Amino acid sequence: MSEHPRDRFDLIPDAAAEAAFLDAVDKGRLHHAWLLCGVEGSGKASFAYRAARRLLGATPDPSRGLLGTRPDDAVARLITAQSHPDLLILERAVEGGKTKKSISVDQARDLPEFFSKSPSQARYRVAIIDAADDLNLNAANALLKVLEEPPERGVLFLVTHAPGRLLATIRSRCRRLAFPVWPPHALEELVRNRTGVPSAEAARIAAMASGSPGQALALASGATLEADQLAQSWVAADAVDRAEAMAVADKFRGAEGQERFETLMDRLIAAVKVRALEEGKSGARWAELWERLSELPDRAAAINLDRADVLAGALADLQRTKARA
Repeated sequence: MSEHPRDRFDLIPDAAAEAAFLDAVDKGRLHHAWLLCGVEGSGKASFAYRAARRLLGATPDPSRGLLGTRPDDAVARLITAQSHPDLLILERAVEGGKTKKSISVDQARDLPEFFSKSPSQARYRVAIIDAADDLNLNAANALLKVLEEPPERGVLFLVTHAPGRLLATIRSRCRRLAFPVWPPHALEELVRNRTGVPSAEAARIAAMASGSPGQALALASGATLEADQLAQSWVAADAVDRAEAMAVADKFRGAEGQERFETLMDRLIAAVKVRALEEGKSGARWAELWERLSELPDRAAAINLDRADVLAGALADLQRTKARA
């Protein structure tokens, strides 16, 4: 399982963003809503939890960056345990081992009630929406009502991977903080320092991570590297070993199975994309396969397709592409 942003204390997402936020706090210009923008895995949610800890009164730890705090701090421990009364988290719910496709309007309706109350332990009440892109239309409208009447001593952090998908009226009521992609050398150093993998492997991971520190750390985990190697072998082989594929698909049950499925599909899509780029002008069929596979996980989730069947279909499509290439 990958590390949740609330459990990260040593990853500093972006020093400039932290400095801008602290400057607003120190000057008494703390905005009621912050739109955290950047590619997925660029540290936006980690920043939101770091800022929330500070607003909720955690003791600063400068050795962990401008917004750093110690994991054993009393406030930080409440947040890690998901039991701080002045913090509300909106994210896609998990039911029956499956993650919902969107954040529902019922979840978003918790916001007005939450902000209608005075802080019980801290100076502020804080809500994190991770990610705002996952709000369905009714939920987005419920959020907009809160933004139109900013809560006293209330602060919202909206994580977004695609701000253009949000309602313009939501974007206009937030202060934007951008989280840039990390250069390869910084990702390589992060992976080496956090995981201890050899330099050559760290460089390969950095190249695959598309500027995302979260993606780089996920790739450095044993399970993700194994999935990446398997996906690359399927793309390179003349034919996929059906028995091997069936054994892999047999592990797709339950919540952990969903994560395995999503990780494998992500690495398969990435491997196909690399093949398309390597083929250049003659790689049109691979590019078309990449587009089809990129849409497949969302379509499968929308109609609740069996994960094993989705993988089998993807591998069949891969084999047809090889036959035509």
